Amino acid sequence: MEGKKILIASVPAEGHVNPMTGLAKYLQSIGCDVRWYTGGSYAPKMEKLNIPLFPYKRALDVSAINPDEVFPEREKIKGQVKKLVHDMIHIFIKQGPNFIDDMRDIRKTFAFDVVVAECTFSAIPLIKKVFGVPVVGIGIIPLTEVSRDLPPMGLGMTPSSTIAGKLKQSVLRLFTNEVFFRKPNIESQRILKSYGVEMPRTNVFDLSVKGADVYLQSGTPGFEYTRSDMGKNIRFIGALLPYASGEKNTGWYSEKITRYKSIVLVTQGTVENDPKKLFIPALEAFRNTDTLVICTTGGSQTNELRARFPHDNIIIEDFISFNDVMPYVDVYITNGGYGGVMLGIQHALPMVAAGVHEGKNEICARIGYFNVGINLRTEFPSPVQIRTSVEKILADGKYKENVSALANEFKLYHPGQLAAGYIAALLAKQRGSERTLVQKDAAA
Repeated sequence: MEGKKILIASVPAEGHVNPMTGLAKYLQSIGCDVRWYTGGSYAPKMEKLNIPLFPYKRALDVSAINPDEVFPEREKIKGQVKKLVHDMIHIFIKQGPNFIDDMRDIRKTFAFDVVVAECTFSAIPLIKKVFGVPVVGIGIIPLTEVSRDLPPMGLGMTPSSTIAGKLKQSVLRLFTNEVFFRKPNIESQRILKSYGVEMPRTNVFDLSVKGADVYLQSGTPGFEYTRSDMGKNIRFIGALLPYASGEKNTGWYSEKITRYKSIVLVTQGTVENDPKKLFIPALEAFRNTDTLVICTTGGSQTNELRARFPHDNIIIEDFISFNDVMPYVDVYITNGGYGGVMLGIQHALPMVAAGVHEGKNEICARIGYFNVGINLRTEFPSPVQIRTSVEKILADGKYKENVSALANEFKLYHPGQLAAGYIAALLAKQRGSERTLVQKDAAA
């Protein structure tokens, strides 16, 4: 792998860039020439990581714009599904040709051997056709592959084992393809055909999986639904997490952790800034109790929350390293961000999950399905729901037992090494194919 030129490609958003940074630095550490293609707003992060950046030129940098300003019609769209469909088409699918045109320019100065792209990067099915190089898809969210065994992706439903339930799943898969996501599916097929790419007509969520030579899924089989028809190009590589430099720091500690019967950690991730969703109901649920609540806000309304909840059993900080705090925690309250959930499992923390939008319903559904926590199936849980769920988890050992077993499974996977091995095998196969073609040409 030494000297291999690897182009990492991602949508410019925290949950799309951050999980890839650990992998990027690992590939760099084994001698690969790693460059990154994403929005220019990520230049400071790439500079800190010492990874050269190719910023978007033609593609839309979604992190640097207000979608309602760029797409005035968006503000008038009523309904969650209709707005989702609009964003899928304009912010993701239609950017595919722009990605390709930007990558043509990149290739003039950086002749990449392979492209490693996260799963929402809509050019994945086009790359091999245009550039003749292998493409590796990275599943930074739960596996999106369509299956005859499962309900459609995006609805937050769990698999059924009954005949009636399986029939319902089949009907819903057809319905979502032909009604909910009909327009995104049509637009995806139009773009594929314009590049001469033939792929079976399927759900738009399936294209990045089937369009990749190998698809590396963050997580392990124990946190994914079983598919009897799983694609042969799919490999689980363990939890993909943000890069940690390994530099020693003072770490986080509070003497309060020794004074309370139980400890709860609550976060809304790095993007969600409405404190009424999780912060306020969780703090209301446990204020003036024998439960210590540690709340990490990501810098959103920290001072306001401190003023409202000055109670001794509440700690509110902009940021605390999860690796520092999670070893002390009994229950993790999350809105279902995939990276945070991966860390929670790694630390064997049972969870209370409350998230619906941006695909979080799929993550929360898995938390409930595998009994590693309780899925509240809402964006706005009440204090009673949160407190009751935490008490149930603390009283019922099955949640801790299940998440501990999953944590042990996680320990068997080493993401950087596994990913590097699969990429090396893919490149070796590519070289073998090229040699075969040369030999055939020479014989002719």
